[in-house]
Amino acid sequence: MSVYTSASSVTITCNKRLAPFLEMEMNELGITPLEVFVTGVKINASINECIRLNLNLRCASQVLYSLKQFAAVNADDIYNNLANYPWETLIPADGYFSVTSNVINPTINNSMYANLRVKDAIVDRMRNKTGRRPDTGAELTGAVIHLFWKKETAEVFIDTSGDSLARHGYRKIPGRAPMLEALASATIYATRWDRQSPFVNPMCGSGTVAIEAALIATNQRPGLFRLNYAFMHLIGYDENVYLDEMELLNKQIKDVPGLKIIATDYSDVAITNARKNAAAAGVADLIKFTICDFEATEVPEGGRGVMFMNPEYGDRLGNETELEATYARIGDFMKKKCGGYWGYIFTGNLDLAKKIGLKAKRRIEFYTSIIDCRMMEFELYEGSRRTPRTGEQN
Repeated sequence: MSVYTSASSVTITCNKRLAPFLEMEMNELGITPLEVFVTGVKINASINECIRLNLNLRCASQVLYSLKQFAAVNADDIYNNLANYPWETLIPADGYFSVTSNVINPTINNSMYANLRVKDAIVDRMRNKTGRRPDTGAELTGAVIHLFWKKETAEVFIDTSGDSLARHGYRKIPGRAPMLEALASATIYATRWDRQSPFVNPMCGSGTVAIEAALIATNQRPGLFRLNYAFMHLIGYDENVYLDEMELLNKQIKDVPGLKIIATDYSDVAITNARKNAAAAGVADLIKFTICDFEATEVPEGGRGVMFMNPEYGDRLGNETELEATYARIGDFMKKKCGGYWGYIFTGNLDLAKKIGLKAKRRIEFYTSIIDCRMMEFELYEGSRRTPRTGEQN
């Protein structure tokens, strides 16, 4: 039985609060998850089908193919169960593998010990069966085995991804407080953007949101920017399956005539870095970058698009008192220049958000690192953009 063609339970993980958008992506790929939970979704699939998921998903972190589930009271149970598994049919004897884990068990106070017992079981089994043993290490550059152990139930997976899919691979210069690419994608999915009307991104920083918007609009998938996945390092890997999926990625890229994505920042360093990142992603020609204060950002008339801002919110950057004035200016900017648009403000400081002075239509929950965040949606009416007649007051 080859794991490449045999279906098993597959868990696709994501950062907290991204699961609804991961489910949305799965549905776009024609796949209905069997289960959706806080940090991921579950389906049944083969590893060949996991290859497609790894190349296409923007909001995911890992694609985990289940090998075995068993009862485990302590680390010896982990070793004994895994020492009997035929690892020599999966991992090349002259290869390299890593072990990762998520452990919640009262007998373990350091997950590295659980990782060591998994590694020992695999190495001992392979040495006994082949007379050789693969190399091991912490870098996720070869095959990856993942242990999920909660209380007295353990499950072992092939991590088909390796390095996290949440980093899309094009960003060379992250900036001071970068938004993770998977989070940026999810926030765009959460908006009402139709992927054709203008997308305006003041305070763009290193350009991640604007770049992800360009990639989403043109249907360019993360697999275009990454050359190494853990599934490539298992016995039975057929490169032709991967190459066929890559061909599909290239064929499905769209041209969107007249697409307007505008990104601005007052920092010339930020804009320089954003341009470099956009060039690495192959979308530099789709984004108009400008150095200016956010209030001077070009907002196309009649565009009825999206205005997206991720301002500083005091926990990591800037002084909260000084930022109060900035948030008030953001509200004025949206009222005066963004009529007809949907406005979105992503922030980790709800007290500052009150200074915007507009009533949010929706508040969408997100996390960035360990910070509880909200993306607030504002319906910006056309009338706020009207030029007053003579004698009228604003």
